[in-house]
Amino acid sequence: MPTPTPVDLTALGTPLGGSRRLLGYLARPDGVGPWPGVVVVHEALGADEVMLRQTERLAGAGYLTLMPDLFADGGVRRCLVATMRAAASGRGRAYADLEAARRTLAAHPDCSGRVGVIGFCMGGSFALVLAGRGAFDAASVNYGLLPKDAERTLVRSCPVVASFGGRDRMLRGTAARLETTLAQAGVPHDVKEYPAAGHSFLNAAENAPRWMRPLTRIAGIGPEPESAADAWHRIEEFFAEHLAEA
Repeated sequence: MPTPTPVDLTALGTPLGGSRRLLGYLARPDGVGPWPGVVVVHEALGADEVMLRQTERLAGAGYLTLMPDLFADGGVRRCLVATMRAAASGRGRAYADLEAARRTLAAHPDCSGRVGVIGFCMGGSFALVLAGRGAFDAASVNYGLLPKDAERTLVRSCPVVASFGGRDRMLRGTAARLETTLAQAGVPHDVKEYPAAGHSFLNAAENAPRWMRPLTRIAGIGPEPESAADAWHRIEEFFAEHLAEA
């Protein structure tokens, strides 16, 4: 499977109003491009090994994939609160960091020019906001919060594929509300809730700190392989349809 390599995005991100230090991980498919691009927006726990595996998986599916580290300029402890607020509010330097990642892919000689975004947990919230801004060609939203003004935010959204867990207490009812919002706006979409899954069910392994894992297991947070396999199938089919060269 393609291995992500570190890249420095600071020169593009800082002038856009982003982080003073912005790093990322780029994964290239095997073979000869160009390929569509996908920006990966990581979970609240950061650009860890589990998120790197998601990046590798997308490259293996044929996408030039870039995951910016939204915590590179200070680490999780210093950046988490501000980044979570940005995900909820639609404002903050994280959006400039993500735009830098999108522009990097769009300008890459191995990119077809079509770029999607995929987000997990906190990243799913970012992906949903970004879907409505017109810069991306498709979005995959995985257990992300809906914006408070979802009807207005998503009225001109790009196509969206979204996956939620029925056991995810934090997002109860979110899948149904997103389905209704996108349908009313006439946005191409595929929204599904998995009854057996909780939060972070697409992860291939647990990534919470070890001391937290008894609590996350009780809360049903973590991998659910059967639901994840179906969700990945839907994501890959949706991206294949909407990120193909026009």
